[in-house]
Amino acid sequence: MIIVDRALQARAEAGNPVRVGMIGAGFMGRGIANQIINSVPGMELVAIFNRDVDKAMRAYREAGIDDAKAVQTVSGLEAAIAAGQYAVTDDAMLLCQATGIDALIEVTGAVEFGAHVVMKAIAHRKHVIMMNAELDGTIGPILKVYADRAGVILSACDGDQPGVQMNLYRFVKSIGLTPLVCGNIKGLQDPYRNPTTQAGFAQRWGQNPCMVTSFADGTKISFEQAIVANATGMQVAKRGMLGYYHDGHVDEMTNKYDLDQLKALGGIVDYAVGAKPGPGVYVFGTHDDPKQRHYLNLYKLGEGPLYSFYTPYHLCHFEVPLSVARAVLCQDPVMAPIAGAVVEVVTTAKIDLKAGETLDGIGEYMTYGQCENADVVRSQNLLPMGLAVGCRLKRDLPKDKVLTYDDVELPTGRLCDQLRAEQEAYFGIQPTAKSPVAVA
Repeated sequence: MIIVDRALQARAEAGNPVRVGMIGAGFMGRGIANQIINSVPGMELVAIFNRDVDKAMRAYREAGIDDAKAVQTVSGLEAAIAAGQYAVTDDAMLLCQATGIDALIEVTGAVEFGAHVVMKAIAHRKHVIMMNAELDGTIGPILKVYADRAGVILSACDGDQPGVQMNLYRFVKSIGLTPLVCGNIKGLQDPYRNPTTQAGFAQRWGQNPCMVTSFADGTKISFEQAIVANATGMQVAKRGMLGYYHDGHVDEMTNKYDLDQLKALGGIVDYAVGAKPGPGVYVFGTHDDPKQRHYLNLYKLGEGPLYSFYTPYHLCHFEVPLSVARAVLCQDPVMAPIAGAVVEVVTTAKIDLKAGETLDGIGEYMTYGQCENADVVRSQNLLPMGLAVGCRLKRDLPKDKVLTYDDVELPTGRLCDQLRAEQEAYFGIQPTAKSPVAVA
């Protein structure tokens, strides 16, 4: 918030707001729209895409805007923006192409569709803020390469747990400690939850049952921790992460980790179930200077060797506009891959699977995701969770089996598969004979 609030105030006073387009108008998108329109001077949400235009209209209406205009062409969108008219459309590519938009917020959680949107936005030199860990955790590294070439920012967002962890990680590093654990606090972890078991919770909060299921079955946290790993160089201590259950304060968890193991791995990403204050995040760091350890003890952080830092909340859509401002006004990404993938999310059978079946999507009935170190994923030819939807099974597979590329037939013609192969080739990883072929 420091610097960004004043930078936005200056844009407001100059009558030159940051102009934003949003891809997706679901539960989270509606919250973002309300936040930008009513609480962020110096920023305007000029256009919203949704396949169902009525849902885009709803997002504006709930924020107090009753006169949004439906547009079908780039020129129509540009004219609306120039006239100060809020616009909605069922064609996402209009927002990617139109002049008058500084940045896009991608809020879909869809990998294939999101890949098309991000690539088109980058081609038209727009900054992109993603609330889409699924896309980032599958092909984020190669998308970052394209963004760098175009001179634009591609970033995850503040507010979601990965961004909150990254802000805390940067703080801990900035005061001279070495972060060794980046963790996420959960209230529930059950890989066998499905949209039926989660329907009541989803209805209560007005959310999508599949999205809620991805929270409960561990897939979402796996993608979230994977992108933290890819932005920090950290690994996982084991497949699925350690995932300690702890019913006390997160400060008490520092003794659960082996310092030598953490150092050998260059730090780890992890999660805890039941710890307080939830649903926050934590970073455990160490300090090599005994003089500074003396001061840390004086400041009530204990004797070490691990020191606990935490943020007791994550405020999702409230903070997303700050991420846009950081990108547009400060060229400061919240979080992005530093190179190729370090941790991946692999596809795991939620139920016994049968040959000939077609895999359903993230947070549905057939699969869940687990974190695994990327070198293991490559050596075992494991199937990334972000690519699993639509794959046809070649053989029967038992519950909890991790799927490989050899177990499935990929759908044809998907951009996400092409970019995944290009990502592997770009970062010096040669696909196996049965993995996708690299695209030039």
